Amino acid sequence: VQLQASGGGLVQPGGSLRLSCTASGFTLERYAIGWLRQAPGKEREHVATTSWNDGTTWYADSVKGRFTISRGNAENTVYLQMNSLKPEDTAVYYCAVYNSGYVYYTGSYTNWGQGTLVTVSS
Repeated sequence: VQLQASGGGLVQPGGSLRLSCTASGFTLERYAIGWLRQAPGKEREHVATTSWNDGTTWYADSVKGRFTISRGNAENTVYLQMNSLKPEDTAVYYCAVYNSGYVYYTGSYTNWGQGTLVTVSS
């Protein structure tokens, strides 16, 4: 099982993008799904997670109030709406399945797919 992130691109500071996370042969609705990112020269970090059952969400402090994680269950997709983008949001974004442990720790996630590059620059 592998997840696939898409929707990245080049955007100016202050702009918006919506990323999508999909999976084939795998029902995302049954799992807690997270978005994580890796900026050039930096370690991977947690961005946002949505629970599988009650709509609970978790966000990194750096994206609170700007990013929103949501589900499109009919489409078997998890979205990340990113608004008010900053140059420091530039990174490869991944989606993955939350397995267990601290939700903000990247090691708690499995089934990482290929990422999508987001570049915030004027």
